[in-house]
Amino acid sequence: MLAFLQLARPHQWLKNIILFFPPFLGGVLLLPGEWQKGVAPFVAFSLTSSATYVFNDLRDRDNDRVHPRKKHRPLAAGLISIPAAICFALVMLIGSFAIGYTVSFVFCGWLLAYLGVSFAYSLVLKDQPVFDIFCIASGFVFRVFAGGAAFGVKVSDWLFLSVLLLAVFLSCGKRLSEKKLLGSASCDHRKVLETYPAGALEGFMYISGAAVLVTYTLYAITQHRLIYTVPLCCFGLFRYLLIVERGQSGDPTDMLMKDPVLFLTGLTWTLFVGWGIYGF
Repeated sequence: MLAFLQLARPHQWLKNIILFFPPFLGGVLLLPGEWQKGVAPFVAFSLTSSATYVFNDLRDRDNDRVHPRKKHRPLAAGLISIPAAICFALVMLIGSFAIGYTVSFVFCGWLLAYLGVSFAYSLVLKDQPVFDIFCIASGFVFRVFAGGAAFGVKVSDWLFLSVLLLAVFLSCGKRLSEKKLLGSASCDHRKVLETYPAGALEGFMYISGAAVLVTYTLYAITQHRLIYTVPLCCFGLFRYLLIVERGQSGDPTDMLMKDPVLFLTGLTWTLFVGWGIYGF
């Protein structure tokens, strides 16, 4: 049972908090009965994302065995059989769309879009430079629009751009950290890493990070009191860059949970945004 829980990667469900961004930034999340609307979407997206992780692990189980951390994953370590993993993924998919159906057809459409891109990524696009980065980033964007559909809140152009550019920045950091962590063995684990020449991923990170800061600053200016969150945004970007350049894990979920400075930065940002929008 523990192996199946590890296969589902519940710690990655933290990404699905993005579903709450549209109502939170739209100033309606704390209205009576509003946040409860996000429970079913959160569960549905968590099950769908876990199913895609299982499929990806099935495809990557041989390559994961050369990774110092991923070699302990249930499929790479041989703790779960392939048929059992497939059945587990199918059950989660059926459950996710059954729950998603209770939310709305539009929400199910975003679930399906996320699933389609995830499968395309695992089958083909993960080995294509730049495509792999944008596939990962698209998952964050789909979550934002799915959250807007679930809560009936329009996703602003600023929110779309900020999330997209931030997701690209984080995806580049994840790839760069893998290349630094694995060294000469990086291509054995992930073929696409050999297609990125020296300095390319660093350049992508600097460009997307600068774009995030500019876009978010312009958004914050329109929201008055949110301007005080810009320094926190800048600090968080710098902190992530520092961690990646040190050769540590670039997975944003792992970083947020394991790096206390980054966690406190995120928490402080949330409180400042809450104060700016809700006045608490």
